[in-house]
Amino acid sequence: MYDIVVVGDYCLDLIFTGLPEMPVKGREIVGTGFDMVTGGTCNSAIAMHRLGLKVGWAADFGDDDFSAFVLKRIEEEGLDQSLFIHHPGSLRNVTVSLSYSDDRAFIAYYDKAPLIPAGFKKLNEVEARAVYIPGIYYGMGMDIGNLIIRHKGMKLIMDGNSPQQLRLKDRAVKKAIQNVDVFIPNAVEARRLTGRLKIEDAIEELGKLTSLVVVKDGANGAYACTQGKVIHIPGIKVNPLDTTGAGDSFNAGFIKAWLDGRALEDCLKWGNIVGGLSTQGRGGTGWRVTVEDVAKQMKHYK
Repeated sequence: MYDIVVVGDYCLDLIFTGLPEMPVKGREIVGTGFDMVTGGTCNSAIAMHRLGLKVGWAADFGDDDFSAFVLKRIEEEGLDQSLFIHHPGSLRNVTVSLSYSDDRAFIAYYDKAPLIPAGFKKLNEVEARAVYIPGIYYGMGMDIGNLIIRHKGMKLIMDGNSPQQLRLKDRAVKKAIQNVDVFIPNAVEARRLTGRLKIEDAIEELGKLTSLVVVKDGANGAYACTQGKVIHIPGIKVNPLDTTGAGDSFNAGFIKAWLDGRALEDCLKWGNIVGGLSTQGRGGTGWRVTVEDVAKQMKHYK
């Protein structure tokens, strides 16, 4: 029995900071900082684990060096590995993040994923209070997964990340959002999905589809919409080193507070704190945030 089951791929993040400019063809730029950290679904899974949730993570790994690096870090964290599926051959997921003060640029490579990912293979085996999916997934596989989740009485939480320019005009996308209990896109994703420029309008439109919508807006904080009411909580003040994975860390903080039954305003504060503090290190897992860290920040939250 888990508090939450996380479904999604690992990634290995190569983070470059202190870059003087964007790269251009034929020229070399040199950063002042670099780190190689776990990324992808690792960010939320590890952050939730550090906050004290019992996390089951269903993920696929190969026998390549990237998989080995991430597995070693997961073992060091003490995260449960019983839902992992190990495959012969390479299963490399790697992202290069060029981090600047105002935004990031990414280069990514992913080996072909297994036809049936670990998440769908393992759902039948687990019991949990909730299932977390780190992006917008839809189609027959998701429909089957949703039936299993509902049959077991688990809540379904989905992030708004997607490699495609998805729109609510797509019936499958709209249905996927309607099937979740909590939908957590960022502001850019919310605007793109709805076609609305004003963030409040985008949130209200998404709020008509599911019972709780949470929208992350970086340094501006976060919004939530439930029963037609929109609330906003400003972010905490930090001097970020790298914002890679901050949204994933926000999700972890929000979900921890939500599963604990805290008030919605406090859930947003927890998300802002965990997401904000995560930017003090490189990558989503480079800076450890604990319940004690959140408690200290909550005392001074305005």
